[in-house]
Amino acid sequence: MWWTLPCARVTPCRCISAGTDGPRAFSLLHEITMSVEELEKKKTIDLRKKYIGPSCKIFFSHDPIKIVQAKGQYMYDEKGQRYLDCINNVAHVGHCHPEVVKAGAEQMGFLNTNTRFLHDNLVLYAQRLQATLPDKLSVCYFVNSGSEANDLALRLAWHYTGNKDIITLENAYHGHVSSLIDISPYKFHQLSDAEQNQFVHVAPSPDVYRGKYRTDHPDAATAYADDVKDITDNVHKKGRKIAAFIAESLQSCGGQVIPPAGYFQQVAEHVHKAGGVFIADEVQVGFGRVGSHFWAFQLQGDDFVPDIVTMGKPIGNGHPMSCVVTTREVAEALMSSGMEYFNTFGGNPVSCAIGLAVLDVIEKEDLQGNALHVGQYLTNLLEKQKEKHPLIGDIRGRGLFVGVELVKDREKLTPATAEALEVIYKLKEQHILLSADGPHRNVLKFKPPLCFTTEDADLVVEKIDLILKELEEALGLKVNNSLNTENEKRRRKLSTDEKEHGGLNNSNKGVEQTKHRKRMKT
Repeated sequence: MWWTLPCARVTPCRCISAGTDGPRAFSLLHEITMSVEELEKKKTIDLRKKYIGPSCKIFFSHDPIKIVQAKGQYMYDEKGQRYLDCINNVAHVGHCHPEVVKAGAEQMGFLNTNTRFLHDNLVLYAQRLQATLPDKLSVCYFVNSGSEANDLALRLAWHYTGNKDIITLENAYHGHVSSLIDISPYKFHQLSDAEQNQFVHVAPSPDVYRGKYRTDHPDAATAYADDVKDITDNVHKKGRKIAAFIAESLQSCGGQVIPPAGYFQQVAEHVHKAGGVFIADEVQVGFGRVGSHFWAFQLQGDDFVPDIVTMGKPIGNGHPMSCVVTTREVAEALMSSGMEYFNTFGGNPVSCAIGLAVLDVIEKEDLQGNALHVGQYLTNLLEKQKEKHPLIGDIRGRGLFVGVELVKDREKLTPATAEALEVIYKLKEQHILLSADGPHRNVLKFKPPLCFTTEDADLVVEKIDLILKELEEALGLKVNNSLNTENEKRRRKLSTDEKEHGGLNNSNKGVEQTKHRKRMKT
């Protein structure tokens, strides 16, 4: 695979092939006269503090990284230092993919306007996107961010059902606008004086590792779904009905939580009986990231289809665009309200050209297949580390969406929050970017660009191994082998249940081919 660095904003134009090594490539870049002023890092920090809102946080605040270039799974700072990006699920097909950049630039040179004019890009992209979904999800609304998509999804649910009450999950995050802060416990629990909206109800996160019902429960899916039913019953007692249940298909900010197989089907049944619709938030995990399926909600099985699906982040590979897809019946309800829906930038020709290019690259480069094989390879490496390191409590994930939960005590599940932060900072020193999240900030999150390779997985796991060994020696921790064996039995039981419900196939087939896939040169 050959990549060229984008030529925009440089004079004269000079492309650098991916075959050029990192330092030389970067020195060539700096021979180019840039048409924008380059600032010293300290000046950039000072200006950010002066002009950017203080609530806008930055990674590694004590020593932030100034990123000036990126391609594939790599990012570069102002000195040319390369970082392996293990966290950027926005640059889905790889940073600055040349086909995506070209599609956007070429369309921008012809036309960019709104959807009140006819344009082929809009309808062709809608048709192409719908082809990845179940037939009943057939109507698209294009918007500009995951937050806009989820806000519109709520509006569709309210119009269609005539109800107001929303059920969300513990630790959920669905966006930054006011309507979504209300349904995002991940955010509103940070507000000490905030009152929970009376029409918002929080169900337990279906976390089978540290949640209310765990892997040793005979039917965790039903138990968690019954908690949702209890909420619908309580709402009914107050003389109201449910408008919607909303959930990320796999919880991200909540700590890479994988719902037990069959959970969504049962929840949908309870919610439909209570008058509501099911909204699947695919903003973080859609477009082939889980490997075995294009959409993460499909992990639950062919017998589950949500009423509304929202998507964002990876849809434009960094370009601001998103989409809501729903049924004809739900869409008609919004139309019958008498209010037109118009979005100035949603579905513009440039965004749709970029969206089409992203779908092309996923298909041509078999990035969904890569996510499956490299993701399983990464998970297998991490499982081996769990046998060695008592700080690792759980490994969970699908495809290239993987969480490593760190604990100080595997029986008590004491969160190793400080240790997770130490791992993140130590990796940064090794020029690897990873993040930690979850309600206790103790879950290491892998969600890299889908061009991530087995060699990349080897590198990051090797570094994590050394860091954990150092931390455990300092803490005096040792592996309890008997507990390890019991946890492995539970993990295998859960994996078997998921396979029976159409979940991820754990076959290693294709891993070796992927390992020898040509790595992007930089």
